[in-house]
Amino acid sequence: MTDDEAQIRELIEHWTAAVRAGDLAGVLADHTDDIIMYDVPPPYHGIKGIEAYGRAWPEFFQGQATGATFELASLDITAGDTVAYAHALLRCGTPEELTRKPDFLLRLTFGLRKEQGRWAVAHEHHSFPDESGTDNREVSEREVRTLHQRWFESTAAKDLDGLMSPIAESVISYEHEQPLEYVGRDRVREVCANGLDASSGTVTWEVPDLNVVVRDDLAVAWGLNRMTVEQDNGGLVESWSRGTRIFQKTDRGWELIHQHVSFPFDPATGQARTDLAPTATN
Repeated sequence: MTDDEAQIRELIEHWTAAVRAGDLAGVLADHTDDIIMYDVPPPYHGIKGIEAYGRAWPEFFQGQATGATFELASLDITAGDTVAYAHALLRCGTPEELTRKPDFLLRLTFGLRKEQGRWAVAHEHHSFPDESGTDNREVSEREVRTLHQRWFESTAAKDLDGLMSPIAESVISYEHEQPLEYVGRDRVREVCANGLDASSGTVTWEVPDLNVVVRDDLAVAWGLNRMTVEQDNGGLVESWSRGTRIFQKTDRGWELIHQHVSFPFDPATGQARTDLAPTATN
């Protein structure tokens, strides 16, 4: 990273922090007097000049003060000698909105120029993607897949609260072990906690070939679960099982309302086969 790119990254990170804090002076800092902003709301011709730019923020700060998130997800910068641009993706919304639509990100583009040896923002363009013409099933499927990815990451991080976040209070889960069913979020939390505590090392979960079907406010996902547990001696134990999960869309977003996981059994012995892998069944 060049010195110019590092300076611009610091500038944008400070701007993001100022927006999050409702600090108008911090938001206005390092902007040119002739700044032009194309914002999400009107006017369509943009906001021109530093004074108009400053007047655009107080109403946003009011909404931000209710607990909304405003944080960078990615930032890329290209800098020349006197002109530079940066593009970023940013999580912008309330916790409920981001839970409901975790991959719905604000797009940002910055145009910068160097004035008296310092970089300043001369143009900003903020936008959300327009999903009005997008198939709702496609959007919902993407949301369910993103939910699974967050589950996988929470497992590797041993983040029990992250695992439980999308699970409904009234969930019914058919687990590998007895009893026949686990009813309620608290019972499922116990199962998840025991799984994470299975080793002092890393525990992972993934569904390599995840299938998702969505209809209206219901979604079904299924696939083979691959679980790994790192042993104290450094070895790795791998197991595969079958998993089917049912989700319902609520005000909180997609929630797991039913789960069914199982191992196949050997009919000759009646014992569960925990040693099978997909290649062994092809």
